Amino acid sequence: MQDWLKMTAADLGRGIGMGEIDPVELTQTYLEAIAAHPMQDRIYARLTPERALAEAGAARNRAKAGLRLSPLDGVPVSWKDLFDTAGIGTEAGSALLKGRVPAHDALVLKNATAMGLVCLGKTHMSELAFSGLGLNPITATSPNVNYPNGAPGGSSSGAAASVAFGLAAAGIGSDTGGSVRIPSAWNDLVGLKTTSGRLSLEGVVPLCLKFDTVGPLARSVEDAALLFAALDGSAHAPDLRGATLEGKRLAVLKTVALDDLREAPERAFSEALTRLSMAGAEIVEIEVPELAEAFTLTPVLYTGEAYGLWRDVIEANPEAMFAEIRDRFRAGAKFSAPDYVAAWSRLTAIRLAWDEAVASFDAVVCPTSPILPPDLDRLEEDSDYYVTENLLALRNTRIGNLMGLCSVSLPTGTPSCGLQILTPPETEPALLRLAAAVEAVLA
Repeated sequence: MQDWLKMTAADLGRGIGMGEIDPVELTQTYLEAIAAHPMQDRIYARLTPERALAEAGAARNRAKAGLRLSPLDGVPVSWKDLFDTAGIGTEAGSALLKGRVPAHDALVLKNATAMGLVCLGKTHMSELAFSGLGLNPITATSPNVNYPNGAPGGSSSGAAASVAFGLAAAGIGSDTGGSVRIPSAWNDLVGLKTTSGRLSLEGVVPLCLKFDTVGPLARSVEDAALLFAALDGSAHAPDLRGATLEGKRLAVLKTVALDDLREAPERAFSEALTRLSMAGAEIVEIEVPELAEAFTLTPVLYTGEAYGLWRDVIEANPEAMFAEIRDRFRAGAKFSAPDYVAAWSRLTAIRLAWDEAVASFDAVVCPTSPILPPDLDRLEEDSDYYVTENLLALRNTRIGNLMGLCSVSLPTGTPSCGLQILTPPETEPALLRLAAAVEAVLA
């Protein structure tokens, strides 16, 4: 049974479908593993064992009757603590929301439950989702699977840790500037950032509604595809069969994305490109000069909206917040409504320039993060280090959010170094097929 904790969600689903895995026994195995794990309190904010076992029991009955709802019916997953769960606390990693208990499930959780997924519990995260590092002195800082004192990546830090440490078959997170892809990269997982608006944000605690997205953190591209379908309330995932790199044109983005790479991410990216080329992909370096300007707009676009949404709550109890996060929110106070509107107008034009520059390629690729997980002790002690590393961590992933794309991070085989693949908005099926082909080459 212990092998169940290392299997992909898809393989667990197949085992249930073939009668080889009992969903109740599977869920009990995960709950027991969580209870016995020395870092359970750093990974899970709260568990939902009664709900999980009830859902697993229903999945067992459906499996016996041959009435399974989806390929993942009966598979246990974790949920980031910003997805509303009926009757269970949802606090988004912040003391500002302590004791908040929603009356209804978030719509994506309702959808996943309708597809038979089992809810194990809620995972820790960066405070109000406003950091790519995962450091949270207010609630808990989740562990990194490769570096004992390294940042886990955020803001979906516990979601990544739950999967990487074998305490969930998959994790559901959110991505506003890289919050699914960074923890996935730093914990050697597959992380899918969906197109803005593609999956519902109803019942999801917001950060920046214009950029917030929902996405899975998983052990394989197949898992990510199945979870993407389940979150949308569909039993039919994108078809990954026959995926190949032969004849694919991949653009290596040089603008911004290759600046200041640390040694390990640079080496991992270079080795990955060599392997993709050997598998039949055409690799072409490109520049998109307009992209650099987009990054100058991020302070007003992100902090302006985030502070607008949270100002009253924050200023009612500012001392309850981690200072680095509070200061990031407050930076939005210096921008006016005309600043915000002008920034969005300019970003829209830059997106058109991006679309034109990449139109002839199947995808754009770059390192997921230019850095390895920073040291947690130093992040707490050195404010300048915190700010520098947080901005660097999110820099490459934010390209996907700024340009309105869908994106995936894949493990390269080098610990905590991911490969990011970017494709146009609303092209998740094509992105996942390409990712499956890349995964086969890099595995």
